[in-house]
Amino acid sequence: MKTLFLECNMGAAGDMLMASLSELLPEPDKFMEELKELGFPGIEISREYAASAGIRGARIHVLIHGEEETSNDVPQAGTACDDHKQVDHHHHHDGAKINEDGAGNAFHNHNRHHRHTSMAEIRRIIMGLPVSDRVKDDVLAVYSLIAEAESQAHGCPVEEIHFHEVGAMDALTDITGVSLLMEKIGAEKICCSPINVGSGTVRCAHGILPVPTPATAAILQGVPCYGSTFRGELCTPTGAALLKHFVSAFGPMPVMTTEKIGVGVGAKEFPAANILRAFLGETNMPMVTVEELSCNLDDCTGEEIGFAFELLLDSGALDVFLTPIQMKKSRPGTLLTVISKPEDAEKLAALLLRHTTTLGVRRKTCSRTCMHRFVETRDTPFGPVRVKTAKNSNFAKSKIEYEDAARIALTQGIPLRDVLKEL
Repeated sequence: MKTLFLECNMGAAGDMLMASLSELLPEPDKFMEELKELGFPGIEISREYAASAGIRGARIHVLIHGEEETSNDVPQAGTACDDHKQVDHHHHHDGAKINEDGAGNAFHNHNRHHRHTSMAEIRRIIMGLPVSDRVKDDVLAVYSLIAEAESQAHGCPVEEIHFHEVGAMDALTDITGVSLLMEKIGAEKICCSPINVGSGTVRCAHGILPVPTPATAAILQGVPCYGSTFRGELCTPTGAALLKHFVSAFGPMPVMTTEKIGVGVGAKEFPAANILRAFLGETNMPMVTVEELSCNLDDCTGEEIGFAFELLLDSGALDVFLTPIQMKKSRPGTLLTVISKPEDAEKLAALLLRHTTTLGVRRKTCSRTCMHRFVETRDTPFGPVRVKTAKNSNFAKSKIEYEDAARIALTQGIPLRDVLKEL
């Protein structure tokens, strides 16, 4: 399976993601020419090689009427200087302050010196791009995530959000570039590490905001992320929205045979390499996301636990298991654990609360590497028998379905172990 893994140990910004993905193409410069030919008004795009902590990679610049979007981290006393600009980071693009008139109605007090762009205008530009319908759909979906997050952060409808022209066109260029690259790369599965969002504060049109900014935090709901000792905004709304849209699984790097590595370099200076890496390769064992639900039980009868056990399996749990544990006051207890598909987790957690004595259910998101599995029917001296096989490119393993072996043992009047040995 053609797999793309994104390593976001230093966060994610649109320009860094686009730069790293461009390195996976055989002719990155040709892609840059294609991007320029899209005809974004007043935009200059360039690509160069740079280094961070001695690591070489690509860096992409996007200038709108000669102006480049920058990140204004607020340095704090006692920390390393954090006032370096991060080229092409996208922040609170709406550059408009929300006030209230005498009737309590929200309106925008636009900066008189800068042009602003509405979401309707953004949609018009996207639909007019000379790209495939798939790319248009991706660009619109990603920009809609940003607009909805801004709307949530400011408490006003999406259509009332207006984006500062520099930030809006910078983000639109990054999103379009990444969407085009995703189409060209054609990965069947896109995975990503948990995202480092940074820490501290950042200055934007509305004042000084915490990191992650409200818009970034809104987009990253449901996505594994963490803060760090590095002061500054590492993950921008554009980077967060791109990852939220394209990535299907978050977790450690899967077992894969890497064929190409792309490195995107940021402009901020940190003790660690400020890079985003993209690994493209093949994986024979798909990685999926599962939820692990668990609770400790010390006042639940064996019958109740057994009933809940079977009910959970019948309700879609991937696995259920029990572990004996010692609880407070030296009481013996049982750890009940459920492995669930993400979409079934809420339903199964509700069943745990309803059918056991627990007052709470712990939840943990996990990445699970799986072998390809299939069931086939084979002819045997005992008749047709189902066989479950799991395999990858290096080995395979098969197992007789228990129900079939048990049926033969009962009908033939022979021990189960003899049936399995014969089969």
